[in-house]
Amino acid sequence: MRKNLGTVLTYLVVGVAAVLFLVPFYLMLRAAMMTGTQVTDPDWHWLPDPFSLQGFTDLFDDPSLPMGQALWNSFLIAIITAPVSVMLGSMAGYALARIPVPGRGAVMSFVIVTLMIPTSATFVPSFVLVSALDGVNTQWGVIAPGLFNAFSVLLFRNFYLKFPQEIEEAGRLDGLGYLGVYWRLALPNSGAMLASLGALSFIESWNAFLWPLVIGQDPSSWTVQIALSTFLTSQMINLPALFAGAVVTILPLVLIFLVAQRYIVQGIAASGMKD
Repeated sequence: MRKNLGTVLTYLVVGVAAVLFLVPFYLMLRAAMMTGTQVTDPDWHWLPDPFSLQGFTDLFDDPSLPMGQALWNSFLIAIITAPVSVMLGSMAGYALARIPVPGRGAVMSFVIVTLMIPTSATFVPSFVLVSALDGVNTQWGVIAPGLFNAFSVLLFRNFYLKFPQEIEEAGRLDGLGYLGVYWRLALPNSGAMLASLGALSFIESWNAFLWPLVIGQDPSSWTVQIALSTFLTSQMINLPALFAGAVVTILPLVLIFLVAQRYIVQGIAASGMKD
């Protein structure tokens, strides 16, 4: 009886938490399908009456707001940054965990120290470097500084520290070197880590605002987050279009999370925090 009661209470709490989590999405989608008058109406409306897609139309028809180009820029940046940064983190993590070279402990300490440096403190030197290489108003100028992720290196290093040595020794008996063992044995068995950190990297790149804002000074190089921010700086705010933009912007992240949520949990759990 107590077990059944506990199960019911658990599902009840989880259900309430799920409803509370979905409320902001409901409010956002509801406002996106309303007219401007309905959004600002003091009387509460559970559903748009009538339904209107004018917000989505205004979002993509505004000549001063290249929303389609901004979506493409964000997708291109995220789809390049995610796999490249994860692969670099995987290679660096394996090297620091398995290749016995002098000074690898000092290198790992340096990587950890970089996690303590505020991102804002590196903006000026990063901008000076990217600007000197003519990276302003380019996609690669946004992408390059985010390709090396110290957090990914730390998690991969902890993951490979626990990787079975018997598998590596079997690979060496077959004539594989460190690169062969990594590429043929370690990397194929890192699926959960690759998927979880890839998803997190995609979400982080998609949501980035400050660095793309600094580099993307021309509207043609804006990301979707910068494009949305222009709604908040205009004299008249088109609320339905603003909420429609939020729906369009968050939809890829929701899909990524729904697909990769299991791998995110497995990957973080598999990495552990062992020194």
